[in-house]
Amino acid sequence: MATQITMPQMGFDMTEGTIAAWLKKEGDPVAKGEPIAEIETDKTTIQIESFSSGVLRKILAQAGQKVPVGQVIGIIAAPDEPIEGAQPSVPPQPESQPAPDAPKSNGAAQAEPRTPPAVVAPQVVNEGRIIATPVARRLAEERGIDLRYVKGTGPDGRITKADVEAFVPPPKSEPVSPVVKTPEPAPQPAPVTQVSAPPVAAGVAQPLTRMRQTIAARMVASKQQVPHFYITVAVEMDAALALRAQINESLKPEGIKVSVNDMVIRAVALALRRFPNMNAAFTPEGIERRDDVHVASAVTVEGGLVTVTVRDTDKKTLKQISQEMAALVERARSNKMQPGDTGGQTFTISNLGMYNVENFIAIVNQPDAGILAVATAMPTPVVRDGEIVIRTMMNMTLSGDHRLTDGAEGAQFINEIKRLLENPWSLVL
Repeated sequence: MATQITMPQMGFDMTEGTIAAWLKKEGDPVAKGEPIAEIETDKTTIQIESFSSGVLRKILAQAGQKVPVGQVIGIIAAPDEPIEGAQPSVPPQPESQPAPDAPKSNGAAQAEPRTPPAVVAPQVVNEGRIIATPVARRLAEERGIDLRYVKGTGPDGRITKADVEAFVPPPKSEPVSPVVKTPEPAPQPAPVTQVSAPPVAAGVAQPLTRMRQTIAARMVASKQQVPHFYITVAVEMDAALALRAQINESLKPEGIKVSVNDMVIRAVALALRRFPNMNAAFTPEGIERRDDVHVASAVTVEGGLVTVTVRDTDKKTLKQISQEMAALVERARSNKMQPGDTGGQTFTISNLGMYNVENFIAIVNQPDAGILAVATAMPTPVVRDGEIVIRTMMNMTLSGDHRLTDGAEGAQFINEIKRLLENPWSLVL
């Protein structure tokens, strides 16, 4: 039976995606679970895998084409199986440019045509489907380079980052104006020379990448629409770090290493079960309580950041969370994300602990009720039993959506996370 390949949805607000490249050609055999195409979204690039084995019989959306979520982009079927309803694929055509207006005579002066200088015309080397790596596409977009003119040196002529960096666009010809004969002006007295400061060069604006445009739009919308409130607590992490060292020692033969962020994810998931308002979403129809707990974490990638989601987080062990997060981060940073890796979260964590920061606040990731900003765990003098001692302290700040919850509930929620981290055996029992 024929299988339709559709544009996946990589987040609640994703409405369309771009075909970055097909990894198979029409007529190629395809195995179930094999990557068949790369899809670019506003913030990342993912690989989609085949849900069945067979032959890629039809490609209905070409590389570079934007496609709405849910639309069929290809069909997999048996070699001789009839495929009904398949429309022929049409490669995207370059936009036609209007012809320049011819110079017009205003009757006051006669223009003489000037022979324009020779223009080096760029040569199109990629007709139709363009195969390029996601990094190469992003770099070309930033530099305003048309990939039709870039020769690829990768496998099957794929354009790589090095190809884009080595591409030298032809010199642009200056616009040629007609020479207009006008009467020579009468001699004027020599002007008085004045000393003035040289003109200050204007700053050159760098074009926004699609990822940066998306981040900007979402963050502005969140700050404008969400009434934020903030609560900060300091967590004593010595017991958690000691337990983490024991866990990692026992998991060393398996090559698994639990991070502080993994422990925070587990603590947040357990706390969300106790405070359902923090696991809710604000919608125009009202407050939507979520039955499942899906905790997302912000991950720094080239050119910005993405959030990756550990689904059913409250039902997973610390070891499972660690393994899943390691795989999610690796796919995000290598531009090999899969459907389901991002979006659909019920709460988000932003951890800057690796950057040696004492405290920061994050912007709510809509439609979540809140986001937790986690700073660096560092030795700090504190008072214990009337004495000043050194403890490893880590500041956490909750940003909450006041439409969904209030300061008192937010304080109880973040203090529950603090309690779990300061009594870390609760994370593994």
